[in-house]
Amino acid sequence: MKKVALVTGITGQDGSYLAELLLAKGYEVHGLIRRASTFNTTRIEHIYQDPHCPDTRLFLHYGDLCDGGRLAMLLSKINPDEVYNLAAQSHVRVSFEEPEYTGTTTGVGSVRLLEAVRLAGVSCRYYQASSSEMFGASPPPQNELTPFYPRSPYGVAKVYSYWITRNYREAYGMFAVNGILFNHESPRRGETFVTRKIARSVARIKAGLESELFLGNLDAVRDWGYAPEYVEGMWRMLQVDEPDDYVLATGQGYSVADFAGFAFEHAGLNWQDYVRFDEGYVRPTEVDSLIGDPTKAHQLLDWKADVRAPELAAIMVDADIEALGCSGTPWIDKPALMSWAS
Repeated sequence: MKKVALVTGITGQDGSYLAELLLAKGYEVHGLIRRASTFNTTRIEHIYQDPHCPDTRLFLHYGDLCDGGRLAMLLSKINPDEVYNLAAQSHVRVSFEEPEYTGTTTGVGSVRLLEAVRLAGVSCRYYQASSSEMFGASPPPQNELTPFYPRSPYGVAKVYSYWITRNYREAYGMFAVNGILFNHESPRRGETFVTRKIARSVARIKAGLESELFLGNLDAVRDWGYAPEYVEGMWRMLQVDEPDDYVLATGQGYSVADFAGFAFEHAGLNWQDYVRFDEGYVRPTEVDSLIGDPTKAHQLLDWKADVRAPELAAIMVDADIEALGCSGTPWIDKPALMSWAS
């Protein structure tokens, strides 16, 4: 029988890759998007039509993590086998500007969805997108037993989501897991995130459209992986016999300056000729180093990251260079079929 999945945040980077993965595995996929005056479906437009697929297998529903009643109604209607909660205000720097909104969506939104699952009586497996930002000031390497010490409203909200997911697992016997994902990037990353900002600027500088790139803390160290590999890890967490929490990471750390160096070098440029420091991009509280230990995921899920920061930078720069030279988004290449639903 065909499995059914509900994905919140389906229009984001991870949501679009996860939708592709699930469709390729034969799932019927339902996505939750917020009603707005403009559509924000760019990352999934390529899976609107598939001439080789006779059935509609991707449905979009209007909904919001701030509306628990709507969530319960949709869950009852869809009756999913798996629920992936990827929706959030996910930009760390923005969370300092909008802490209340971040708490409402990224934090409390998770309990609304969990409670909707419980009240609707849906027997499903639930994935919660947790974050390495929960570790914050705890020294690396960080694993599933590392104490949380968040250093941003976003990190704090994610800690709430993590613990409420564990609470529902223990209190109600739900199959609910936390995926503690370290930074994972792709050409679909939002342009305000540092890796995509770097890649896009490299492409524009190479084309003569820009002459400088302004960045904040160049010494911050992160564990950067490739998003398509990480959504495979999400799926694997819901296929095992018992629910648990897992870190997904490469196990290698690179500074922002390192990533800029990889990106500029790939385009035949010296990053130090173009990168400028801008204090306006520095966070009120910084996180110095996040490097994950993915041993548990490797042993129990048979998952590992193959793409590291140098290769990732090249992938992203190539995509942005190509995007400047043609219309559309050339890094999108997997068709499926989508329909709107109430």
